[in-house]
Amino acid sequence: MTATPPNPDLTPEQALARLPELTVVDVRTPGEYAAGHVPGAHNIPLDTLHRALPALRTADGGLLLVCASGARAERARTVLAEHGIPAATLTGGTSGWAARGHALHRPRGGSRATWAMERQVRFTAGSAVLVGLALGLLHPAWLLLSAGVAGGLVFSALTDTCGMAAALARLPHNRPRPADLDATLARLGSARG
Repeated sequence: MTATPPNPDLTPEQALARLPELTVVDVRTPGEYAAGHVPGAHNIPLDTLHRALPALRTADGGLLLVCASGARAERARTVLAEHGIPAATLTGGTSGWAARGHALHRPRGGSRATWAMERQVRFTAGSAVLVGLALGLLHPAWLLLSAGVAGGLVFSALTDTCGMAAALARLPHNRPRPADLDATLARLGSARG
């Protein structure tokens, strides 16, 4: 098992300096990962993390969890901590990494880049509100759709969770192909050997 990092949050500069010794795990969806990730990162989406626990338990050099801004990485760290696996998170996520001028790796060919999850949520929520308002002109009951989305957004902000993001993450374009996840877990296993 790896040692607990002295600081569970690494700045982009600290992470860059330690990159060769860290096992970097990007917990975003495959589409977000394909759009640009920290060099050397392995893509294990947050909702598949339990399947990767055996491989992550024996990761060399310490684990660094990464997402777009840090929220999903923090949730992943909580899951790993519940299983006795220490991990650090990247402060500011890939957004903070890129903002500091560090390069993001963008795979060539075969990768399917999609919008970031936050952008998908904003688009879906905004579209649902507009549809509710438009249909509300036909019948006032449709305004409840817009009210429901607004209530969901308030709940999301208060609890720092997002049911809409969880639902969108299950769409086919946001899911890892089983072979992709298997290949990632195999690479993590071979890195130990």
